[in-house]
Amino acid sequence: MFSFLVPDIRVRYADTDQMGYVYYGNYARFYEIGRVEALRSIGFHYKEMEASGVMMPVYENHSRYLQPARYDDLLNITITIPTLPKARIIFQSAIRNEAGVLLNTGETTLVFQRRDNGRLCAAPDPLLQALKPFFTGTV
Repeated sequence: MFSFLVPDIRVRYADTDQMGYVYYGNYARFYEIGRVEALRSIGFHYKEMEASGVMMPVYENHSRYLQPARYDDLLNITITIPTLPKARIIFQSAIRNEAGVLLNTGETTLVFQRRDNGRLCAAPDPLLQALKPFFTGTV
């Protein structure tokens, strides 16, 4: 299993609703920030993958709102990839405030899709090679 912590994401005023709580639609953006940074931490970059002709559109997204994040909170996002990807990759997200209180959990499934014809494809080999050590216990 692969896990990565993305620390210190400040809640901006633009992220909140009239009550000062993070607007529910912004959690998907926090999940994306977490996914991108988690993959970047193992040397894998979305931009390079897309340049090679593979995209990763979101297939499914689930969120559970436990407590509100508020304006000016400092959030920490833990991203977990529970299984080695094939044609799909699952990212689990846990968002905590600076006191460590769990505010939100989510699971986002993305698929690998060829840019030229829109068909699903296997996970790119560079991504698999970067993730395999976390699933074989060699990290």
